[in-house]
Amino acid sequence: MKVFHRLVKDFSFLFIFVDVYLAHSMPTKPNPEVLMVAPKSNAYDSIVAKPFAPNLGAEIYGVDLSRPVPDSQFAEICDAFHTYQVLFFKEQKEIPPAQHIEFGKRFGPLHAHPAAPTMDGYPEIFEIHATKNSKVANGEFWHSDVSCDETPPLGTMLQIHIAPPCGGDTMFSDMYAAYDDLSEPIKDMINGLSALHSSEHIYKGRYSDRGQKDSDIDCPEAVHPIVRTHPETGRKSLFVNRTFTTKIVGLSDKESDAILDLLFEHAEQINYQIRFRWSLNDMAFWDNRCCMHRAIWDYWPAERKGRRVTVKGDRPV
Repeated sequence: MKVFHRLVKDFSFLFIFVDVYLAHSMPTKPNPEVLMVAPKSNAYDSIVAKPFAPNLGAEIYGVDLSRPVPDSQFAEICDAFHTYQVLFFKEQKEIPPAQHIEFGKRFGPLHAHPAAPTMDGYPEIFEIHATKNSKVANGEFWHSDVSCDETPPLGTMLQIHIAPPCGGDTMFSDMYAAYDDLSEPIKDMINGLSALHSSEHIYKGRYSDRGQKDSDIDCPEAVHPIVRTHPETGRKSLFVNRTFTTKIVGLSDKESDAILDLLFEHAEQINYQIRFRWSLNDMAFWDNRCCMHRAIWDYWPAERKGRRVTVKGDRPV
């Protein structure tokens, strides 16, 4: 916090917001009214939704994603997705690529990654793969997938087929709760502000070890509201992340950096997080509109591999 106060000492209006934030927005104990936000109902007829944690996430049982999903099950999966934000489909077989694509398309048109290599014969699939020779592993820092696009992804479906003997967990953070838990002065300050999401600093050279040349990739950037409203639930969430969000529009660099640092630190609080430990053939489906995630690369030199399908979303409002 000393670094933060040095950043803001030259413009007095931020002192008020920072002092209120420090006093009210970072409680020593979780606020149960904020964290216990997801309705904990397993009243489904064709699936079982087992809550993963009080704030977000559910394990889903009774679904075979390697085959076409009946309409009745699909409707309940959609309801659980909007309720829990991230679903972990357990006890799965390996999903054939064509079926993985078809399941994704039931939620909407698929999103094409602007820079990542795709699976041979299946351009809709992004293969996640880290080995002892990898320069990087995907998603090592908190982010919402490809938030630099004009229409960022609605959701991402990842199934892991090769897992390390231990490690390789994925963390998720609840951006509904992160917004709800902000003090009213901070909410008043950021509502109506927009931020630039950039990607060149991330994507250039990132996949060179997998044959992707910088001349063959796109590095999009887009401006999105800092607070977005979910098109299905109507709830507000923070929509900034330290991977892609680089500047608040209309503010000086010093002002922008100070506010973004505050929001990044707030959104990454452990109170909003869950940590998922993968089993072979688990599939996770997360809502990029209201949660962030981070993949932990703690398993080198072991291998981790999976297939990812991403559903295109709407322009954030």
